[in-house]
Amino acid sequence: MYFKYGETELSYLRNKDKRLAEVIYQIGPIKRETDPDLFSSVIHHIIGQQISTKAQATIWHRMQEAFGQVNATAILSTDIPRLQSFGMTFRKAEYITDFARKVQNNTFDLDAIWQMSDEDAIRELSSLKGIGVWTAEMILLFCMQRPNIFSYDDLAIQRGLRMVYHHRNIDRKLFEKHRRRFTPYCSVASLYLWAVAGGAIPEMKDYKLKAAPKQAH
Repeated sequence: MYFKYGETELSYLRNKDKRLAEVIYQIGPIKRETDPDLFSSVIHHIIGQQISTKAQATIWHRMQEAFGQVNATAILSTDIPRLQSFGMTFRKAEYITDFARKVQNNTFDLDAIWQMSDEDAIRELSSLKGIGVWTAEMILLFCMQRPNIFSYDDLAIQRGLRMVYHHRNIDRKLFEKHRRRFTPYCSVASLYLWAVAGGAIPEMKDYKLKAAPKQAH
């Protein structure tokens, strides 16, 4: 399953912003996979922190082979050392176990998250051990398919903004200016900024403000 968007979102963004319109034209449609299962998405994101996408996929594949379906019952049927044996750290194994326990005893209500506003869902998800604001925002985008996610903490989004708009630096005020322009379709704008940051348009460069060289004493 891919993140769903179409001509409505693209037309709105093209009309709002000429530079983004050119980016959309040059890159064309973007397909980004989503995971509609909120439980597995949280687990996936905890596993994936500070490791490569390939390493994350390897660990996830091992868990699926071991458990079949990765759910709270499966995780609570095993122990921390076995979870670590799939390739994750002790701390991540603890976070995953804590999350599974909260889901099983209903102190964390997955169904309720779907009914919440973006702000409330981010707050609730980031109350979990191992989930920060940025991770919660990524879950809203790549699991829940929320249409208006724009993460200030995402370094690739900031890089994409610098490249498209020739900014030297992105502070919160400038970031919010772009957010207002892209709302209510920030998620689609994010997809294109990530693509730019990843080199989808080779002639675009990063205008990041370079640190001044230190004076020799």
